[in-house]
Amino acid sequence: MEVFRPSMEEFREFYEYLAYRESKGAQGAGLAKVIPHKEWKPRQCYDDIDNLLIPAPIQQMVTGQSGLFTQYNIQKKVMTVKEFRQMADSGKYCTPRYLDYKDLEHTYWKNLTFVAPIYGADINGSICDEVHSYLQ
Repeated sequence: MEVFRPSMEEFREFYEYLAYRESKGAQGAGLAKVIPHKEWKPRQCYDDIDNLLIPAPIQQMVTGQSGLFTQYNIQKKVMTVKEFRQMADSGKYCTPRYLDYKDLEHTYWKNLTFVAPIYGADINGSICDEVHSYLQ
């Protein structure tokens, strides 16, 4: 998996940054980890996008053992961001206890075959705040 650490300037024009990375072959891996710059802050409130539709949520099914795994996707029914958030906050999907982000990432990969993650794939628009002082 490729890891990207865009600068603040690259983060300001994130779609252009992604297009640039793809022009260099980044899409070949199928996924990437993007680590935002230190000034980045998560969205303060999601209430204004509760009714935004996620048209094709994807459940990632992983099976296997001893280092040999198969992964396939199941498309779930349409859901709103509010429904997705309620699911993400449920006992089944909530963030587990962790010591640091490395520990959390290890736990994610270790449990991937037990709890199939669900992604809000192919959403038009953004769930990020429209304006941040560090993006201006």
